[in-house]
Amino acid sequence: MNFYIQNNEIHYMRAGEAVRVSACGDGCIRFQASPSAKIIDRNLTLMPQPAEAKAWLTDNCAVLETGNMRAELYKNGRVIFYKDGNVILYEKAELTFDSCIRSYRNKGGDLWTARVTFEPNENEHFYGLGHEATGCFDLKGCTIDLRHVNAKCAIPFVYSSLGYGFLWNCPSTGTCELAYNRTRWSSDSTRQVDYVVMGGGPKEISAKLADLTGHALIMPDWATGFWQCRLRYETQEQVLDVARRYKELGIPLSVIVIDYFHWTEQGDYKFDPKYWPDPKGMADELHEMGIKLMVSMWPTINQNSENYAYMLDNNMLIRTVSGSNRVFDFYGPQAEIDPTNERTREFVWKKLKENYIDNGVDCLWFDEAEPEIHPEHFDNLILSIGNGDEVGLLYPNYYAQLVYDGMKKSGRDDILTLSRCAYLGAQKYGVLVWSGDIPSTFESLDAQIKSGLNMAMCGIPWWTTDIGGFYGGNTETDYFKELIVRWFQYGVFCPVTRLHGNRDGQDKTRDIYEPTGGDNELWSFGERNLKILTELVMLRERMRPYIKEHMRRASECGTPVMRPMFFDFPDDEVCYGTGGQYMFGDDILFAPISERGQTAKRVYLPAGEWILTKSKDVYTGGKWYEIDAKIDEFVAFVKSGADIINIF
Repeated sequence: MNFYIQNNEIHYMRAGEAVRVSACGDGCIRFQASPSAKIIDRNLTLMPQPAEAKAWLTDNCAVLETGNMRAELYKNGRVIFYKDGNVILYEKAELTFDSCIRSYRNKGGDLWTARVTFEPNENEHFYGLGHEATGCFDLKGCTIDLRHVNAKCAIPFVYSSLGYGFLWNCPSTGTCELAYNRTRWSSDSTRQVDYVVMGGGPKEISAKLADLTGHALIMPDWATGFWQCRLRYETQEQVLDVARRYKELGIPLSVIVIDYFHWTEQGDYKFDPKYWPDPKGMADELHEMGIKLMVSMWPTINQNSENYAYMLDNNMLIRTVSGSNRVFDFYGPQAEIDPTNERTREFVWKKLKENYIDNGVDCLWFDEAEPEIHPEHFDNLILSIGNGDEVGLLYPNYYAQLVYDGMKKSGRDDILTLSRCAYLGAQKYGVLVWSGDIPSTFESLDAQIKSGLNMAMCGIPWWTTDIGGFYGGNTETDYFKELIVRWFQYGVFCPVTRLHGNRDGQDKTRDIYEPTGGDNELWSFGERNLKILTELVMLRERMRPYIKEHMRRASECGTPVMRPMFFDFPDDEVCYGTGGQYMFGDDILFAPISERGQTAKRVYLPAGEWILTKSKDVYTGGKWYEIDAKIDEFVAFVKSGADIINIF
């Protein structure tokens, strides 16, 4: 066993392992350990920043300090991290006599399973790991699979209430255990253990995370209004009729969305001319009404597509370790494109530009972006950059980069791609993540609120849900009519307000194998609801300058627009347990109603004075309050003295 210091980095070698401890940002310490006994400089989405650091040897350990962070690496391999002199992470041995610090098992070649275990802290709370409808706000006690599936986006980053962030820089499938008996990160297939520990409060950590993984773009102005979507508009005339009616009713509409099966074949990337005879004319009319057009695109492709043979012969499709390369079955077996291949990105973008963008489409919706595969065996995927279980979590980033690079080359800066999945760094490609195909229930709404707050801590500030949920909503029932109002209230106070869903009932007007859901426009839920929802759209319109300013800050500083209470009040212990309310920007506290029949909400107000928006009454902070909220009311407070109160 031996240590040496080089360029203020700690290097350590023992039988079967090489370790490097280095600074990758001010107050950010990177730990790398390779069971192949060679450290690989493979940053992937990580962008190390210059930082002052000092490293030295003592009698029994090596020490590295940068900013407020300190790491001590001992001769048995254990590492201990300190922030401001206090222990925050203490690596845990798995066997007696302090042995088995880090565990590996070879999978062949330089690929290994690996796990790192830390001692638990019963007073620690965790937030992040992307979005998943766990129903949990504080993730302490949770075990989270690190894999992407529909309605689950795995982002291996957590913020700890002890004042640090932990970034697991391994884009493999695996597991994160935030248990009461240990904290453990596991990889199914990696070349080395690689993680970053960064010290600071929530705002500091969000800024450091942005520096290390990329800053979000500034959200285009047009994206901050109301979006109309449904499953699914079948014809060009349907889209225009809906847009014209919104115009006639005087309801501002920012974006209208055309969902899937508008194409000739999966993988053709173009409108079916039988039902969309003049896409350019359609887009032009929408633009005249001040409405942007978004169109759905899937990564799936079948052998009937005009692009299939070319993409297959040029290795642009995901291959498999065993069996056919058809990894998804949806109205026939489907292969999926491999955007980790640069040639794939260039080829697909050329098609998207010719058939959509050049015809007036403003932005794209990337569904199935995990990618969705059945069964969910990532180890069966062969991507251009490696096997799926090693690098599969990167898939949605390369998918989004396809559009980002193409738009940039076309001279476009208003880049936004709606995606069902993302990974660390996706924000720099203009990704707006939505939470996938979720049920239309109050329980689902409640889970989404907590899920969105965890997503906010992962460095990706553009996030939204299907207002009303995606499936199981019957627009004729009192249950759904209540749900749509409460969900819409929540949607107004989300980064993007987007109405979408597959509503019960059929409105089939064309001879095609994919059915169409019921109506999903504001007037589809009854006269009373039309009035309520219209008023909420008008409120969102008045909020747009406020949202625009906070989107600018999200880009510059990494501060999410929608964020947990502890983000703004890190010294208030109560705020670490308030997952049913949140801050929307610096000045608005929103507490959504998420239970059926609920007409009051218990709300915690931190220190200061707060103004209830519906009555303008002033409340003193540091207390819990019970606030009434009839179906046409919501619970929101504004900090005393903030000008935004004037829009309510």
